[in-house]
Amino acid sequence: MWDYSDKVMDHFLNPRNVGEIENPDAVGLVGNITCGDALKLMLRIDRDETILDAKFKTFGCGSAIASSSALTELIIGKKLSDAVRITNREIAEYLDGLPEEKMHCSVMGMEALEAAIANYRGERQADEKTDAGEIVCKCFGVTDTRIERVVRENKLSSIEDVTHYVKAGGGCKKCHEQIQAIIDRVTAELATEGEAEQESRPMTNLERMQKVIQVIEREIRPSLQADGGDIKLVDIDGKRVIVALRGTCAGCGAAQLTLKNFVEVKLRDAVEPDITVEAA
Repeated sequence: MWDYSDKVMDHFLNPRNVGEIENPDAVGLVGNITCGDALKLMLRIDRDETILDAKFKTFGCGSAIASSSALTELIIGKKLSDAVRITNREIAEYLDGLPEEKMHCSVMGMEALEAAIANYRGERQADEKTDAGEIVCKCFGVTDTRIERVVRENKLSSIEDVTHYVKAGGGCKKCHEQIQAIIDRVTAELATEGEAEQESRPMTNLERMQKVIQVIEREIRPSLQADGGDIKLVDIDGKRVIVALRGTCAGCGAAQLTLKNFVEVKLRDAVEPDITVEAA
């Protein structure tokens, strides 16, 4: 028995906005009845691109019905530009969570919304066998691009996760090697992108302070203490680090050299290249 939230049960037993819209402005149809899930989403949209009404018909489990119902509640009254940014995670969160094994239902809702908006804007829908990539999971007709997307957007890390989100790999399992290769590639790309983003954006004052404290405590103090000296952080003013030398370092004639040639060099290497160190 799945561990469903009260909200999932409510939207399953009392689904909102079920039915048809006569002459809808947009239709999104996703899934495949032969694979167990299908969703048809219909929208009424005004000239200002506000979603006035949304109705759905779905073939699937209780989670599919609840996710479709939640989706309509989330999008009615929204501009298309806002609605298109709704993710499967937001659908699941609106329902106070879904079992991991049922997350594919929230993905289906997100994809139906994207298909409906594309339909409204006259954009050509990609054919999964051609434009949308190569089919990896033949049991459920899931392409490599679809697998890559859910792995990237949901930070998935295992074949089992992928199966929960798009069913791929849940049949004969012959595609497991390909799925794992996609997971490994996307995970490596995300790590590289994260490092690049970290390097490109300016460091905040809090981040700078935390790094300075860390370097002083882990690298600088132990080295000075080994020779009977010590150092105390007095203040951090932007990129100016103000310290006080203690112990043998305080009365040493080479104190200024210690500050500039050791403390400042260490902080510039580990924190930021234009940090300056001054004596209190």
